Amino acid sequence: MSRVLAGEALPGSAPAAMEALAIAVRTYTEANLGRHRAEGFDLCDQTHCQVMRTANASSQGAAQATAGRILLYRGAPATIYYSASCGGRTEIPSAVWPGAEDPPYLPSRPDDGCEGEPAWTAEIALADLQRSFAAAGFRGTLRGMTIASHDISGRVASLTLEGLTPSAISGQDLRAAVGRTLGWQYVRSAAFDLKRTRDVYRMDGHGSGHGVGMCVIGSAKLAVKGESAPAILARYFPGLTIGGRTPRAMAPIPTAAPATAPSAGPRPSARAATPPPPVAAAGVILSLPEGDEGERTAMIALAARERDALAKALGLPVPSRLALRVHPTTDDYARATGRAWFTPGAVVNDEIHLPPLAPLRDRGVLERTIRRQVAHVLVDGILGRRPAWVREGAALYFADGPSVETLSSARPPCPTDVDLLSPVSAGALNAAYAGARACFERQIAGGRSWRDVR
Repeated sequence: MSRVLAGEALPGSAPAAMEALAIAVRTYTEANLGRHRAEGFDLCDQTHCQVMRTANASSQGAAQATAGRILLYRGAPATIYYSASCGGRTEIPSAVWPGAEDPPYLPSRPDDGCEGEPAWTAEIALADLQRSFAAAGFRGTLRGMTIASHDISGRVASLTLEGLTPSAISGQDLRAAVGRTLGWQYVRSAAFDLKRTRDVYRMDGHGSGHGVGMCVIGSAKLAVKGESAPAILARYFPGLTIGGRTPRAMAPIPTAAPATAPSAGPRPSARAATPPPPVAAAGVILSLPEGDEGERTAMIALAARERDALAKALGLPVPSRLALRVHPTTDDYARATGRAWFTPGAVVNDEIHLPPLAPLRDRGVLERTIRRQVAHVLVDGILGRRPAWVREGAALYFADGPSVETLSSARPPCPTDVDLLSPVSAGALNAAYAGARACFERQIAGGRSWRDVR
């Protein structure tokens, strides 16, 4: 714990900021145990999980002062995030990781803690952008890049890429694509303006990192102003309580090994010369890229478990056959399904298609994605001729459970088939998902059977 604090905290932070971060770090750890189970350890020591440095007196003191304390949501360790700086406004999870849940304790709202720091400027040559996109799996020659839309936090939601396929990318995925190829010091956040001069793009931005949850720089400034650790946590995670960690039985695991930098978005092709054939077990037929063969047993067990639970909830017989296919790259996934590369999954001819497992696992949405697609397989046979919002709403409702929020009396139009099947960006898709769920759930709340929603 003290070594992670030394790696994640702003140097020289006051005790209250260190203690707030200690509770956040411990909560993140508790909620993410097993994140690297396939590699034989729980969490890595890189930015993908938690950076570690040599402990110091400040970090050791904060770890001891908060020993065993974590943030709880409904009595369980909360799924939380923190970043170096939100740049003046926090972000919602789904704007960073499409398909992620947006719990009420992770809102997007102004933050006067960090005061917009740090401000940054980057200049990237067109040729370097081309190299970054090629490494990320994009095809073609980049002729131009423009901001297409912003999300509710003001960050860049999507950019249009003239001459490339796919022809759009989210601001967060641009940050990842450039970071993996050129270095993470260029696009430090998705909060930036863009200007082109000849063959050079200039970005003027603020903030550092994804911006979800607690702002480390902001918490440090708030501590200097006299705010306590509980007050800082209440500001960034409204509605959560501070409690004791829940003891759990854990099998010994090997010593953690360093992991690679975070991954998101399209990847270069990594096809095996002769892909392994699908293997059936428990009525589940699973096709995996060669590099994911170690996931076979866990994936089959997960799919079978979700199939059985959802069939029971829907009052349907358990299908004798459930087919899943995981693609080695997002490009392969997009070609096979006709869906945008940023969509989390699709069902084609009763077969579930998934993009590469690593990005889904990195965003913490692998199980949720499989559950939704299994729900689609089950409900589409009955709802298949109805609008896409009915099918998507049913899958969301039964995969994620009823909404904890009170349905609004307002009745906005339900999303169109184009909104759901051909979204222009990840942000637009998340908005369409929310609309589909609300429309479906409103009819269920009115007493209608799921089979009769239309």
